[in-house]
Amino acid sequence: MAPSRITVLYNTDYDDELTGPELDVSSVEASARAIARALEASGFRVEMMGLHGHDALEVMSKLRASEPEIVFNLCESMAGDPRNEPTLAGLLDLFKIPYTGADLMGLTLCLHKRRSKELLLGRGIATPPYRYLADARALDDATLEQLDYPWFLKLAHEDASVGITEENVVADAEALRRRARAMFEEFAQPVLAERFIEGREVNVTLMGNGAELQVLPLHEIDFAAMPPDRPHIVSYAAKWEENHIDYAGTRPVPVRDANPEFARRCEETARAAWDAHGLRDYARVDLRIDRTGTPYVIDVNPNPDISPDAGVARAAAAAGLSYEQMIAKIVEVAWRREKGLS
Repeated sequence: MAPSRITVLYNTDYDDELTGPELDVSSVEASARAIARALEASGFRVEMMGLHGHDALEVMSKLRASEPEIVFNLCESMAGDPRNEPTLAGLLDLFKIPYTGADLMGLTLCLHKRRSKELLLGRGIATPPYRYLADARALDDATLEQLDYPWFLKLAHEDASVGITEENVVADAEALRRRARAMFEEFAQPVLAERFIEGREVNVTLMGNGAELQVLPLHEIDFAAMPPDRPHIVSYAAKWEENHIDYAGTRPVPVRDANPEFARRCEETARAAWDAHGLRDYARVDLRIDRTGTPYVIDVNPNPDISPDAGVARAAAAAGLSYEQMIAKIVEVAWRREKGLS
């Protein structure tokens, strides 16, 4: 037996507050509408529900009244703050409303990148060495001079490449301090610095639960069109600004020349990261591959973009799933988990 009534729940306050009106980005709402259409095409009865600002309890009241069999959870923030993303999952658990995707703990561990690093290292999963820079006072540490540069900077509580530009790859302590100060000022949150892994960047999409967990065909970022003076990274512009040089220089493609051993190491690393964070239903793990062929986990995304033109959909298509089939499968694996069938 499968669910028939689904509510697609999404936040309506995040994109505008994050990016400003000057950028034309794919909104959460546009993704929600595409998912709702896909579910309707598969025969589900679908309701869309937006969550804005601080109205979470009002939304919970509406959900309890409408009694969906399962919620397709697309909320990436509340009140414009991505650090509130896990709170919504906690409220759904509190009111015993079934939903797709990661739970509060999984979302929290991934969102707090320092904790994610500690978890990976504790499990013996390869991830680049790092420094947590809580605020500008951390930049007074003289040992920053001794790091094996280049290193890479990222915000400690963001995804979607927010805050990432070509300046985030730093060649020395002076560049690290300069870029970190700029990030503190602009985003008012801690910065995570990690050793930059020169090499391929591979995206691993996982779907399912338990023994039914499936790794979809591997994809990687083709940096061939990136000018030689720019680092091989996926910046914010590479994801969201179609006229930017980074957008053209970071083309996702199926992994090339993937011998069985390479694929096995990538898949085993991604599965280990999935298990360490307690993820469920679907997620994406991003890897950098060094010169020895060792995959390093650089990001664990429990709520990746699943709009029709995003990487998860491309991986599903490579596995023979249409977009409608992929979205229906996410509902199916979540429903089976809720019913204790996987």
